[in-house]
Amino acid sequence: MLPRRPLGSTGLTVGVVGLGTVKLGRNQSLKYPRPFAIPDDRAAARLLDRAAELGVNLLDTAPAYGAAEERLGGLLAGRRERWLLCTKVGEEFEDGRSRFDFSPEGVRRSVERSLRRLATDRLDLVLVHSDGDDLAILALGTLDALADLKREGKVLAYGFSSKTVAGGLAAAERCDCMMVTWNLFHEEEVPVVDRCLALGRGVLIKKPLASGHAVAGPQIGATFGRILAHPGVSSLVVGTLDPRHLEAAVAAAGAALSGEEGP
Repeated sequence: MLPRRPLGSTGLTVGVVGLGTVKLGRNQSLKYPRPFAIPDDRAAARLLDRAAELGVNLLDTAPAYGAAEERLGGLLAGRRERWLLCTKVGEEFEDGRSRFDFSPEGVRRSVERSLRRLATDRLDLVLVHSDGDDLAILALGTLDALADLKREGKVLAYGFSSKTVAGGLAAAERCDCMMVTWNLFHEEEVPVVDRCLALGRGVLIKKPLASGHAVAGPQIGATFGRILAHPGVSSLVVGTLDPRHLEAAVAAAGAALSGEEGP
């Protein structure tokens, strides 16, 4: 079974590999090396079934992922409790382009809409989907709005998907969880992971395989071994439509943590 780790001090426990779902709802304006077709419901259901069999329990989605939230709402009907759902606020993708709204009012609207789309009464984790100007976002009351939603029980934990070290360090002081980039080509944000460990924050790693640019077997093993050796990392989020790729990621994580057992 896939090893699990605590998501900081949230009380949530996540498999060390999570599944990113952008490819379930969007195939435009992305940085993947090859084009892909959005899968039909049957193929998407097979992917989710295989993820569950492998011990994956975290699904990462966002309004910026096109139709992904709505599709997950239907695909998870009757088995919502099996999954930890992570979505985001701040960015939407419409008519082939991104639009950003980090206002407290926009945050609340986004969360309420995600609850409807995902057909659930609470979101396990909500992250701010940064446009790159992390420090400016932090001054807008975005996190305060998420804290209010947490107090209302609509959000169990909240955090920030950062793009800068300065922004990540500042956000870590105020969040339950951070999402940062870490892969063989990008290690600049490791100080944010270090700080999260000291603060007891959860850490999700985005782009661990560099958006599909590092997918060969040895590269996966080297990447996962290096990242998961850090005790501050909770889970690596891998975006794929191929169950075989997900199996390889889970196997690499298991090999890297062969002495670590899940709860």
